[in-house]
Amino acid sequence: MKIASYIGLVVGLVILTGLVVYEGVANIFDLLVSTGWSLLWVPAIWFPTVLMNARCWQLLFAQEHAPSFFQAFYAQWMGRAVNTLLPVASIGGEVIKARMLILWGIDATHAAASVIVDKTVQVMTVIVWGVIGVSLLAVTALDSELVISGMIGISVLASGVFGFVFAQKAGIFGFVARSAHKVTKLDIVGGWVNKAEAVDATVCQVYGRIGQLIAASTWRMIALIVQSGEVWLAAYLLGFPISIVEAVMLKSLSSTLSDAAFVVPNSYGIQEGAFVVLGSLVGISAPMALAISLAIRIRELIIDVPGLVFWQHAEGRALFRARAGTDSAQD
Repeated sequence: MKIASYIGLVVGLVILTGLVVYEGVANIFDLLVSTGWSLLWVPAIWFPTVLMNARCWQLLFAQEHAPSFFQAFYAQWMGRAVNTLLPVASIGGEVIKARMLILWGIDATHAAASVIVDKTVQVMTVIVWGVIGVSLLAVTALDSELVISGMIGISVLASGVFGFVFAQKAGIFGFVARSAHKVTKLDIVGGWVNKAEAVDATVCQVYGRIGQLIAASTWRMIALIVQSGEVWLAAYLLGFPISIVEAVMLKSLSSTLSDAAFVVPNSYGIQEGAFVVLGSLVGISAPMALAISLAIRIRELIIDVPGLVFWQHAEGRALFRARAGTDSAQD
């Protein structure tokens, strides 16, 4: 998976660079610069979704094991930064989320189980989000062939997700741990079996809390809808106003494609290609579509880079505390 992520990174950057060069670096740069500092408002519209996603994740815990909202917020922020800026196939950030909570005293089994279900909720809401985008595309009758292709792709993705949910409920992690122990015969692997089975049991408990699961999914969906505001605002500031419906369609379909291409870090090139193709359906020129996509990426500098710095700071503090504890024990 790591090799696939590096390959995806190279391919994505090549596509992104090729699109920008083909459409004219100077043209796109002029569009972005012409707005002055006003484009910095685009991440401001997107930022509340970090809070909503933190609330979504927090709801997946049993009350006695739940982190505080600020713990969920900081861990979710760090995890998103890792998934966005590093070639980790959108999985490494989930590991970081669980690790941060464990460092802050949250039970490891519940932290791991919550991350697994939270990732599943993310993908399931993206599927619904994609259906909304395809439906808007169908209603506006912009491209019937694209509607059919979109529904086929979403159906395939949905089948995979429901299969993963079934595997989770069947105890996939315990099965993998037992199989690994059977093959390797290593004691350290054998020690993973009970822990994996405990995670399986906790995952099933989370899925059993239907009310909390619905509430978490609702928060996640609201966050996706709010994110459409960044597309609308970026287009407006760049001098090509679009309707809210068009912004929702562009955001839903481009983000669904980006999430489907998870092996491409930060969907480099995928997001831009989607904006060029989909933007042409609503009359947006290719240079303008690329400018909108790049304007949206400003949030990576303002929001995600600090998240990555905070993660390194937290890891550094944990390392120093561990070393201090080791030194004290030796004394």
